[in-house]
Amino acid sequence: MSGAGAPSAGAAADAARCAQAGESGDGLTVLHERGQRQVFCGLAGIVWLHRKIQDAFFLVVGSRTCAHLLQSAAGVMIFAEPRFATAILQDRDLAGMADCNDELDRVVSELLARRPDIGTLFLVGSCPSEVIKLDLDTAAERLTRQQQGRVRILAYSGSGIETTFTQGEDTCLTALVPQMPASDEPALLVVGTLPDIVEDQFRRLFDAIGFGAIGAPVHFLPARHAAELPPVGAGTKILAAQPFVGETVAALGKRGGSQIVAPYPFGVQGTRAWLGAAAAAFGIAQNKVDAACEASMARAERGLARYREQLAGKRISFLPDSQLEIPLGRFLARECGMELVELGVPYLDRRMMSAELELLPAPRRLSEGQDLEAQLDRLRADRPDLTVCGLGLANPLEAEGLTTKWSIELVFSPVHGFDQAPDLAELFARPLNRRARLAF
Repeated sequence: MSGAGAPSAGAAADAARCAQAGESGDGLTVLHERGQRQVFCGLAGIVWLHRKIQDAFFLVVGSRTCAHLLQSAAGVMIFAEPRFATAILQDRDLAGMADCNDELDRVVSELLARRPDIGTLFLVGSCPSEVIKLDLDTAAERLTRQQQGRVRILAYSGSGIETTFTQGEDTCLTALVPQMPASDEPALLVVGTLPDIVEDQFRRLFDAIGFGAIGAPVHFLPARHAAELPPVGAGTKILAAQPFVGETVAALGKRGGSQIVAPYPFGVQGTRAWLGAAAAAFGIAQNKVDAACEASMARAERGLARYREQLAGKRISFLPDSQLEIPLGRFLARECGMELVELGVPYLDRRMMSAELELLPAPRRLSEGQDLEAQLDRLRADRPDLTVCGLGLANPLEAEGLTTKWSIELVFSPVHGFDQAPDLAELFARPLNRRARLAF
């Protein structure tokens, strides 16, 4: 886990002075905070990326702390052979007494000899490797030449310095963009890791809407195999499935792709609007979208009804963590009747959030960044019915009598799309039900 250390009294006062409410050009009032943060690092993204990209291996160049994080977060059984590992930097490496590049070359050679099934090897930077200025991009180029093209070797940063944990996926996908083949043919590119079951559901919906009939194939990034990278070019329209892939979308734009502005597919309304925006971008009539979605929407609404009764009127606060806070807040307020007390986001990317902000019922407070102590003081004063926060804060807040939900579970779980809308609502109802049972 990474984050700024506890500030001194003077530093805390400076951070408090940095917190300020400002009004943006779109009239949105945001409380900007800078201070102590509590976040996971971007290495956590390997947990879902290695499951999705089935021919890839992730080699973290980091410390024993990095290795412990991955082992505990991924929950790999002792008999399993995972597709990630850590090349541990020793004290001699950190002190500059050993040549880290020689050691890295040796580790990579041994790994590829043992695992010839690896199609793409990612060298993943960490806080320690970045502190000692280890150039993994150059190392990836050197190792690719040594392997004579047998394996694609790429580098990206999973460091927790000044980032939030979901940005690890963004930097990984950005590293793939230069490798994508060029094509100016019309195509839809869905960007952001989705569980296979959700991807399959969306493929069926896109087919039913008529993308195949107009000759516009639908691709997903990341693909299930890194060797099957989708094409990109002037005919590519980009539809983000996750709100934290802004750098990837920008890199795809430089390759000629154009972004479709849309909400994210959380809940019935969000999913319908997401699919509708994609269809409109290709000139497909909305009545075809309605026909394709009708059965799924009706099924999802029936499933949501029971959880809406449990969640309606409940007050919820989000502490900044995953970048999912705004679309999830929109879903809970509009479709479940919850009241948004504070909606905290690690950073506000209006380019990626513009459609969501138009639909978002105004929270009592919208904050960007974090000054942890000040935010906890507000939380204790607000006493919401439910607080969505990181793992490191959940148990202490529970001890204070606050009901919490782990935000990281919302990234690990299948929550996109119509069929998952009731499951998404249940994730928020479950801790409230647990608290109610414990009260008796």
